[in-house]
Amino acid sequence: MLKFPYAISDFYTLRREGYLYLDRSNAVPVLEEAGRQLVFLRPRRFGKSLLLSLLANYYDINTLDKFEMLFGDLAVGRNPTAERNQYLILRLDFSKVSAKGNVEDIQRSLFIHINQSIQDFMQRYQPLLKHPVVIMADALGSFQSVMDAVKNSGHSIYLLVDEYDNFANEVLVHDVGNRQRYSDLLESEGVVKTLFKIIKAGASEGKIARVFITGVSPLVLSDMTSGYNVATNIYLDEDFNNLCGISEPELTGLVDEVVQACGLPTSETSVVLETMRQFYNGYRFCPDISLPTLYNPTLCFYFLRAYQKRCRPPEQMLDGNLAMDASRISYIANLPGGASVIGNILDEQNPVLLPYLESQFGVEQLHRLQHDARYMVSLLYFFGVLTIGGLGGELEELRLEVPNRVIYALYVDTLREKALPDLAQRREVEGLAKQFYQTAELQPLADYLENSYFKVFNNRDYRWGNELTIKAAFMSLLFDDTYYIMDSEAALQRRYADLLMIIRPDMRRLAALQDIVLEFKYLSLADVGMTAETLREQSRETLQQLPVVQSVLQSALVQLRDYQRVLMEKYREPQRLRCLAVVAIGFERVVWESLAQY
Repeated sequence: MLKFPYAISDFYTLRREGYLYLDRSNAVPVLEEAGRQLVFLRPRRFGKSLLLSLLANYYDINTLDKFEMLFGDLAVGRNPTAERNQYLILRLDFSKVSAKGNVEDIQRSLFIHINQSIQDFMQRYQPLLKHPVVIMADALGSFQSVMDAVKNSGHSIYLLVDEYDNFANEVLVHDVGNRQRYSDLLESEGVVKTLFKIIKAGASEGKIARVFITGVSPLVLSDMTSGYNVATNIYLDEDFNNLCGISEPELTGLVDEVVQACGLPTSETSVVLETMRQFYNGYRFCPDISLPTLYNPTLCFYFLRAYQKRCRPPEQMLDGNLAMDASRISYIANLPGGASVIGNILDEQNPVLLPYLESQFGVEQLHRLQHDARYMVSLLYFFGVLTIGGLGGELEELRLEVPNRVIYALYVDTLREKALPDLAQRREVEGLAKQFYQTAELQPLADYLENSYFKVFNNRDYRWGNELTIKAAFMSLLFDDTYYIMDSEAALQRRYADLLMIIRPDMRRLAALQDIVLEFKYLSLADVGMTAETLREQSRETLQQLPVVQSVLQSALVQLRDYQRVLMEKYREPQRLRCLAVVAIGFERVVWESLAQY
């Protein structure tokens, strides 16, 4: 049985206790060549901390006698570099710094963490230190003291900084509309910039031999530039695209082993892989689109650990540890113009194109972030909720897209919470959705849309009403990854269905569930020649017979017949397939027609 290292980021524990390790040690010599001070950015829970732990164990002077156990069967163990086990490792983890309170409270938490890290360092290396280290209330003084003690003892420090931007990002995301705390933290004399000035000086004086910094976004990095302008950014370097993450061949081998251990037929491997591909794949961390996409390792281990235990997928495809990424999407959605940016991202027929990713997010540029879609989209990329899907447009610009269904669900949840802020409303909608999954009868859902949901729109919203708006409304009401693989703009033989709800392979045993295809059309009030008040007075049957409504309904039904044929050939369960053409008239009424079943 495989021991999946879910939520384990300590390399020593992982190797000593026989957990699965996908070897990335071949990158060590490449990293050495890349520079002595490196910055590496990846989304949360993507393996950055394990990478730092690998480096710590490789370069630590204290692990020399354990080198064979830790690295003997790995790439770097077979071909070690000259710098192995040469340094004293000082590690800082800014995810342990609290972002609560005012700037003084945050600084106090930062100083406590730095001092604790230095005390741990002293315990590990006391026999090697010939000069004392003085711990001061001002931890920047402690940091200077430990650098001096190491230098005077004839050694050098390898400094590892994990999640360098964590507490600053938390401040930014939670202080929407008020960036004062963030500005105070990172102003010219702010504690963060001062710390990195000291690190820069220590490196130039030979006290710090190497620095490796990880984080999520370049937000804080931009404000550190004047104080720390010596680091090499490798986060978009194609040589390090797969430094964190799982490749398709690696995952295929793991899935095959788990399926065999469960005694399932080998054909199940492809079924499981397709599910994981839909939910966890899609990440690319450089503009080179020839490189394959990667899987999120935390989510893969979450899934495989559950599958190995029960021989079936977990019911919830999203690991709760990643749910907080939704707050990053909400942050953008709540900025001026942010909601329209989120809407554009969900319009997969009109992809988001950028000539390049913005990387300058300093305090002075924050006003641009609040008004410029390019900055919002770039930041969503660094947060891990967009990825580089390829090139698009006549100028072959970067095409940014949602990487997978798990992240798509976070976008939908953001829309749902904005439209339905009341928990009781959301529970009511969940009940209506479950009824729809079993009957494909749209009337209860349509009644709710007309009587409640559309009321969140007002007259100004008619300016941007279109099929995308209606699709987003239905997605926010119906999206569910417990029972379905739900796809917006799913490709069906080069044609695109607006919303495809296909039962998850492991849930097809539930006979009550239906496969459902929805095709949306939108008509404005002007299209039907009625005011909103007049429209509300008409029966649904009367509206359905209007020539303009019939025209778009028939157009949608023609499209649905093509989709029906393709899906019947693929899934071979025509009795479970329901196809519905849905027409929204303004933000007032909904009419529909079902395609006859075979």
